[in-house]
Amino acid sequence: MTREVRVALAGRAYDVIIGRDLIDEAGARLAPILKRPLVAVVMDETVRDLHGPRLGAALGAAGIDVRSVVIAPGEAAKSFAGLESLLDELLALELERGDVIVAFGGGVVGDLAGFAAAIFKRGGDFVQIPTTLLAQVDSSVGGKTAIDTPRGKNLIGAFHQPRLVLADLALLDTLPAREMRCGFAEVLKYGLLGDAAFFAWLEEHGSKVLAREEDALTHAVARSVEMKAQIVAEDEREGGVRALLNLGHTFGHALEAESGFGEALKHGEAVALGCAMAFRFSARLGLCAETDSARADRFIAGSGLPSRLADLDGGFSARALLARMGQDKKARAGGLTFILARGIGAAFVAGDVDLAAVRAFLLDEGAVA
Repeated sequence: MTREVRVALAGRAYDVIIGRDLIDEAGARLAPILKRPLVAVVMDETVRDLHGPRLGAALGAAGIDVRSVVIAPGEAAKSFAGLESLLDELLALELERGDVIVAFGGGVVGDLAGFAAAIFKRGGDFVQIPTTLLAQVDSSVGGKTAIDTPRGKNLIGAFHQPRLVLADLALLDTLPAREMRCGFAEVLKYGLLGDAAFFAWLEEHGSKVLAREEDALTHAVARSVEMKAQIVAEDEREGGVRALLNLGHTFGHALEAESGFGEALKHGEAVALGCAMAFRFSARLGLCAETDSARADRFIAGSGLPSRLADLDGGFSARALLARMGQDKKARAGGLTFILARGIGAAFVAGDVDLAAVRAFLLDEGAVA
């Protein structure tokens, strides 16, 4: 069963194709958008070993010349050094401006290759073939591309939409369970921020999604992409409603940065914990019912994701976390902006949140001064 979702941007609309074994159709899917039969495929070492030959064969069968650039796996690749290295390799391949770059991997590869495409010879086309659940439901759709800096996550980047997204669910068969849970964090985020019925469906069927049962997985991915596509079409550059997609990210990005962007706390885990914290903070402020906060916390924890600071190894400083939040891209005029909630499926943008209230909340959550 294949599902197609249209990201309806004027003059730059594109399709997200969702289904199994789409990688075998990659040549036929890409050929119509190529100016010449050549692509540069950016992937990390893990994806190269697992899926590289299969993609190469599919593209080759369509007469497409494949030139590969392989990077090291992990968030550390999303850096100025990683970007410079990738651009140098793309230039060495003697690509033309009209050639297509294929981001074949998870969120790190998609963000890095997408940003490189945005600035390579002043901007070229790229295609996303996401290989993780997190990338399929979130980072591959919507055109956000970026690298990290020591001061924070995704602070240097560009809005640059792909020409096509192929979300092959079969690629998730090789995904470790921890990575599936990380992707599931972004799936449940959609229910929490804007679709209470979807959240209720996840409460009933989430275990099937994590077990990769095809019907449940297809529905979860398609519904997530539908929600993101609708929001992106309405607000491509995050001037309004798109900020809702950052539910959990203000807390999560700060925790991720303080953890060193490493294996100790992965992005999806940080988002899950951030969502739980955002609901508890909302309840503390009297914005949503304690029962909704408890329900969110219970489901996140029950999905094998962190919901409390105590779930993480090591302590966190409230002062350091607030400093990280001050560098958040949503900050305005020195004030903090959070995505808070009035209930399950009812997130909203809260501007100029009181710093003292956030600090007190962090201390109560278990952070040190």
